Amino acid sequence: MNAHAPLAFARPGADRVVVVGAGIAGLATALRLAPRPVTLITAAPLGIGTATGWAQGGIAAAMGADDAPERHAADTLSAGAGLTEADVARRVAEAGPGLIDWLVGLAAPFDRDAAGALALGLEAAHSRRRIVRAGGDSTGRLVLETLVRHVAATPSITVLVATARDLMRDRHGAVAGLVCERDGVTVRLPARAVVLATGGLGALYASTTNPRGATGRGLALAARAGATLRDMEFVQFHPTAMAVGADPMPLATEALRGEGARLIDAVGAPIMAGIAGGDLAPRDVVARAIFQAQVRGSEVFLDCRGDLGARMGTRFPTVAGLCAAAGIDPRLQPIPVRPAAHYHMGGVMVDAHGASTVPGLFACGEVSSTGLHGANRLASNSLLEAMAFAPWIAEAASAMAMPGPAVAGIGGESPVEDLPAIRSVMERQVGVVREAGGLTDAVRHLAPLARTGGDAALTGFLVAVSALFRRESRGAHWRGDHPEQMPSQHTTLTLAEAFAMADAVRTEQPVDA
Repeated sequence: MNAHAPLAFARPGADRVVVVGAGIAGLATALRLAPRPVTLITAAPLGIGTATGWAQGGIAAAMGADDAPERHAADTLSAGAGLTEADVARRVAEAGPGLIDWLVGLAAPFDRDAAGALALGLEAAHSRRRIVRAGGDSTGRLVLETLVRHVAATPSITVLVATARDLMRDRHGAVAGLVCERDGVTVRLPARAVVLATGGLGALYASTTNPRGATGRGLALAARAGATLRDMEFVQFHPTAMAVGADPMPLATEALRGEGARLIDAVGAPIMAGIAGGDLAPRDVVARAIFQAQVRGSEVFLDCRGDLGARMGTRFPTVAGLCAAAGIDPRLQPIPVRPAAHYHMGGVMVDAHGASTVPGLFACGEVSSTGLHGANRLASNSLLEAMAFAPWIAEAASAMAMPGPAVAGIGGESPVEDLPAIRSVMERQVGVVREAGGLTDAVRHLAPLARTGGDAALTGFLVAVSALFRRESRGAHWRGDHPEQMPSQHTTLTLAEAFAMADAVRTEQPVDA
């Protein structure tokens, strides 16, 4: 790292909040903090490189006359496989309609029906049509553009294109700011609080729908600061990533199945026949069914042929464009699909205000574990969760006492990592179906790399060790050697505890006797 003097973007000890990440979680939090000074750290110019911009599904909210937040909360609980916290599901579901109204007030271009009401879609495991969309399958991009416009017009928000490197802490261990790097120069940003809104870790897998930068940097920052992490083993694999040779893999939204698309094998037989919920079963069920078909040697396709394929250009323009780029005519040809790492339900454990176990450190969106998603996120609840927690975080962060002078957090050279090798380990050994042998190998491979400071290796290690010690199958975590389900409980651990668990793995033969 360049040893030049730090840049002074604000006076030392400035009464500001630093928000790391510029997807919907970071942008919404920055807006909710106004008029308090905010420095928004983004790895790329606003609107580029975020998972929000790729979100095709929409935002779940109980807006229909036949719906209610209680129904939405109940569906969330059902999908969470015993680990969703009922009070969190209720609170977020109740916030949903107001958050849609907030976005409407910001001029988000949501789709409308002929009468001018919001057009509501259906997705897997929802009991009602409650998916609010913009531009068909372009919701993430259009909502992101809406928020970017308002952030750019908000004087209290300063945008800094930089890479987060370390958290600054005072002598009591409270977070006191952020160390980042811009153009090779170290930048120290004192702050009253830091909000991590850094997204997920899907790019740790060889098959993923996530941007390349989604390798869990925020999780690594929090872990090194001593924060408690929760349910790191729960990685949701989207069942219908398009298997067309691209990396990241383009996504065929599951809203297609809500409109009648069906999963078939190479001879046209239905993949989901005899499985509860059929093609609209929860994502983990569908992903495993496709995975098992592929293990048997069968290709799997999403069949949109006929009327749905003919309407795709207007109803699902993003998927239509992806099909065209891959040389697929969805009116005449089924779309080849396979599961791919899509969303991380685990993360930094936070309370009802988005606060972590480290004073002054908050987390919002996919990097957090709020208790909403449990073991298997309900479709289109992710953008909702980020927007719901943003004002709660803003209120709590604004009330934080100012930390003392920073005595820790000097940054350092980021180690060079062999990301392709890490992605291979995660794909083969910590994927859709897991077993003790592969998980043990993954822990033994990743633990030494994690100790040297690599963010990707550290985050992958935390997923692998958590998966190894959850000896049951639940939601998105499926153990081929432990298909049974045990009494519900969360996995919580700190980095120190994870390394102690890895040491036990190194000396214990076999680990899962």
